[in-house]
Order: sequence, then C-alpha cells, then structure tokens
Amino acid sequence: MTSLSTAARQEKIRSGLKKRHRAETRFRLYGATAITFGLMCVLFLFSDITSKGYKAFQLTYINLNVTYDEDVLGVSDASDLSQMALGDFHGAVKAGLRDRFTDVNGRKNKRELYSILSNGAGYTLRDQLKENPNLLNTTANMWLIADDDVDTYFKSLNNKDGPFKGRMTENKETWLQSLIESGEVETRFNTNFFSKGDSREPELAGIYGATMGSFYTLLITIILAFPLGVAAAVYLEEFALRNRWTNFIEVNINNLAAVPSIIFGLLGLAVFINFFDVPRSVPLVGGLVLTLMTLPTIIISSRAAIKSVPPSIREAAIGVGASPMQVVLHHVLPLAMPGMLTGAIIGMARALGETAPLLMIGMVAFIVDVPTGFNDPATALPVQIFLWADSPERAFVEKTSAAIMVLLAFLVIMNTVAVVLRKRLERRWM
Repeated sequence: MTSLSTAARQEKIRSGLKKRHRAETRFRLYGATAITFGLMCVLFLFSDITSKGYKAFQLTYINLNVTYDEDVLGVSDASDLSQMALGDFHGAVKAGLRDRFTDVNGRKNKRELYSILSNGAGYTLRDQLKENPNLLNTTANMWLIADDDVDTYFKSLNNKDGPFKGRMTENKETWLQSLIESGEVETRFNTNFFSKGDSREPELAGIYGATMGSFYTLLITIILAFPLGVAAAVYLEEFALRNRWTNFIEVNINNLAAVPSIIFGLLGLAVFINFFDVPRSVPLVGGLVLTLMTLPTIIISSRAAIKSVPPSIREAAIGVGASPMQVVLHHVLPLAMPGMLTGAIIGMARALGETAPLLMIGMVAFIVDVPTGFNDPATALPVQIFLWADSPERAFVEKTSAAIMVLLAFLVIMNTVAVVLRKRLERRWM
C-alpha cells in the first residue's frame, strides 16, 4: 500500500509539474505575442508616417531665365534698401515665364502660368540681387521654387495610382511636361524645411521657428524644474518629518503626476497670464507651465533615486563625523544623480511632446518670424504639427508627417540618452 501510494503521489507530482510547465509556456507565449503585436503596431505607425512624410524633405525647382530689368523692377540702385523693398520682383518672374512660354495668351491663361511658381520666387530674386548688385539689367539663369500643387504633382508622377492632380489644370500639366522634357525641372533637398519659419505657402513653410520655440520653452523648463524638483525630493526624503503634513504633500505630488496636461494649461492661463500679466504665446510662459507639469515627475524619480542609495553610505559618512547636510551633498546626491538625470530627461521628453497646455496659453498663433529670445512670440513643434494637420492643402500632409518624424527623432534621442546615462552612471549595490 505504501509503495502504491508513493507511486500515486509521484505521478500526481509529475502531472502537476507538466501542468505548471504548460501554463508557464502559455504565459511566455502570451507575453511574446503581446510584444510582437505592439512592435507591429509601432512599425505600422512609423511606416505610415514615413511613407507620407519623406517627400517633404525634397522640393521641386523650375529653371527659368530672368532679366533684372530696372524698368520692370522699379529699382535703379540695388544698394538702396527702400527701392529693394518696393521692387516688383514678382513682375520679373512673370516676365521670365512669358518669355519661356510665348504662346500663352489671355489673362486667365497667364494667371495659370504664373501660378506654377511659388510666391516666394520673387523674394529669391530680391535676395540674389542684394548679394550681387551687378545682376541689375542682366539676365540670369535661376532655379526657382515651384508652387505646392506643382511640387506635389511632380513628386507623385511615379505613383502606381498615377500622379496626384489636386488643383493642377490641363494647361499646367502641359507646361510642366514641356519643362520636364527640356530638363528644366528637378527636386533638391528641402533646406527651407529646416531653416524657415511657418508660412501660408506649404513649399515655403519650415520647422525652424517652431524648433527654436520648443528649445527656449524647454530651456526655461529645465532651468526651473530640475533644481526645484531635486531640492523638493531631497527635503522630503532626507529632512522632512513623517507627519500628516508631509503625507498630504506626497499624496498630492503623486496625484499631480496623473493630472491631464490641459489642467496645467488652464492654471497657467489663470495665474501667469491673467494674474501676473506674462505675455501670451511666448516661450517664457510656456516654460513656466511645462515646469509645473514636469515637477511631479522629476520629484518622484529623484526620490526613487535617493531611496536606492544604501543606508550604509549614510551611516558610514555620519560615522566619520559628517553633518546631515554633508552626507546629502557629498555622498547621497552624487550617487543618486544618474537616476535624477534620467527622470529629468524623461520629464523633458514628455514636455517636448505636449500640445494641450501650450494651446491654452496662446502658443497656437501663426508665427512667421523665428524667435530670438524668451519673450518673442513663438510656437512649439507639437503645436506646429497641430496647425499643419488642420490645413487644407495637400502639401501640408507631407509637412505634417515630416514634422512628426523630426519630433519622434528628438523623443527617441532623449529617451536613448536617458537609458545610456542610467546604464553608464548607475552603481549596483551588493
């Protein structure tokens, strides 16, 4: 009986082990499936954005012979800034188009002809004449930016579904085909996308202004949020007494980390703008709002980093006569700093991608000029994406996707830096 009962128990144990092993295998399979599904979703998202946005990094140019006729331009002295400001450079572009397509007659057809080039073509001529005044009363061969409809059409010629015509008329297609056959149309790297501010014309719009707005905003945020967050974490973790007051503060810090970001925008609107009269739509107020939003994240991560320092470090420092302040400044903070930096970078990455609080404080305005300081009107990169996504022109779809690619690149870089810092600087305690 004993041998039978022992054999039965062993069989039951083996059966239980097999059942547990099957459960563990299923659990690992579920985890691998979840990770694979998540990666596929991310890959699909990135592929969709990339397929729509990569063409924004190219811009279509049209070759044209332009005469800097002083009678057409109304400019007799290229060094006279007032004449240059009032000069009819668009008239010179139109004259060059008429000379290229001499068979175009009628006001309507000519208006169509003029629209194959961007409205910024005249400014290109003005800039060239400023750089080289000797061009006056001469003919120059110029590569000028095409209109956004022409740009979209030309870059979609090789699509399997055919080119995107949009507002392209039959006449425009004929003229463009003539230019293509004669080698007078080409695409170049779109430097305007990285060097210009916003514009109503898609082919002239760029992210430089929004990028500088984000830079100044994040600079204010890191200058204020990091020292305040670290100081609050050190006080709460090392010096504050454990009582109802500190418990109340800790609960509210944890709650603030989960508050929707738009609430901080409302707070900034009510306090900084309406009460303190800080100007709207400037990086200063944007940085103050994002500081409030980022502080809870930095405080929580900094406290976790301080807690990770072994008590033996503190005890050893106290044992050799260090004061509580010396223990914190000379021993705890240097060892906890990698975790604090990681939390700060993650907080900055979150702030970089925020849109809702900035909309509440007016950073949704149409800003053409690139900001040069903290009090200049500005927008931010996520808000710029929001504005372009709401624009009806097809070319802004490319701009929106390309700006998202740039924003994602910044976020990936910041999170990668946070991971590298944590791996390089952290110490493992045995």
